[in-house]
Amino acid sequence: MGRIAPSAQTAPSVRLAELGDASDVAELLGQLGYPCTRDEAIERIATLHDDPRHYLLLAEIDGHACGLVASHTRYSLTHGSDLTRITALVVAQSCHRQGIGRRLLREVERRARRDGVSRIEVTSNARRAEAHEFYRSCGYSDGSLKFVKTLGD
Repeated sequence: MGRIAPSAQTAPSVRLAELGDASDVAELLGQLGYPCTRDEAIERIATLHDDPRHYLLLAEIDGHACGLVASHTRYSLTHGSDLTRITALVVAQSCHRQGIGRRLLREVERRARRDGVSRIEVTSNARRAEAHEFYRSCGYSDGSLKFVKTLGD
């Protein structure tokens, strides 16, 4: 995944990820800090692929993967309506600052509106200050603090 510069005629396109995208998905998840193998990525894509409340979208420039976003829509008891949660967003390190992240967010927002969803949530690791600024610049505001407990006992 070398640096990909969009030409005047080529802007990032976004499409649903397919099983054949597993190597790119694994690479991008690794760059996000969640390494997985190609085979693990195949399993993850397959799990999400047939669920209409999940989207795994891949951004491409000239046919080369440059980012992904995963989202899940669910009913929120506290809000009394569906909400979409972004569960992963990553742009290849070589493709930062080319509008790819914004393009991925806009596509999630477009699909959420189409599906009747009026709220999107995203969590971001406390150490990812640059990501926090990105989300704020895209119109997202600070929300709840998230607590996590890993079960393994």
